[in-house]
Amino acid sequence: MAARDALQARLEQGIAALGLTLSADAVSRLLDYQALLERWNAAYNLTAVRDPAEMITRHLLDSLAILPYVQGNTLADLGTGPGLPGIPLAIAAPGRDILLVDSNGKKVRFLREAIRALKLDGVRAVQSRVEEVEGQYDCITARAFASLADMLGWGGHLLAPNGIWLAMKGKRPDEELPGIPAGFVVRGTHELSVPGLPAERHLLVLGRV
Repeated sequence: MAARDALQARLEQGIAALGLTLSADAVSRLLDYQALLERWNAAYNLTAVRDPAEMITRHLLDSLAILPYVQGNTLADLGTGPGLPGIPLAIAAPGRDILLVDSNGKKVRFLREAIRALKLDGVRAVQSRVEEVEGQYDCITARAFASLADMLGWGGHLLAPNGIWLAMKGKRPDEELPGIPAGFVVRGTHELSVPGLPAERHLLVLGRV
């Protein structure tokens, strides 16, 4: 239990440093998600991050850093992997319909177990290539999953007319900007500071023209 207490302290300090306020229930469920990911990762190799404390920083806090920019009633998380940032966002700000999309069967099996175990209402996981997903979403998230050109080329049809696309990147992707397809425009670029993570993190907010 001491290990969980240490992880909780790291998570709570990070949440405070991000300027966020989360309920005790949300913090507990985020730790339950991390524990589930750690357990499955041993067998299924879902993420290269193995250290629990690193999972808190690189997965949970990195995902929560974009929470202030998330909007709308529906969200699609493309190339979600083991549920990042979709599951932390679903736990931190419940009440919206969230679709988690990944083409990897192992990862989607994990996602379905996480949704069931964590009782994530309104969240569903689909195994699919992004191009084949249907529907329109107020908010789309994608974490370092492809170039901006490919992201929007494959998934642009999923963005609602007034929706926003949140592309999570490491370094500022200036060289990718000329490849943004016609009909889309960058609305803002934000440098994110993830507590405990020395690496650069940027968020690009895109929308329809």
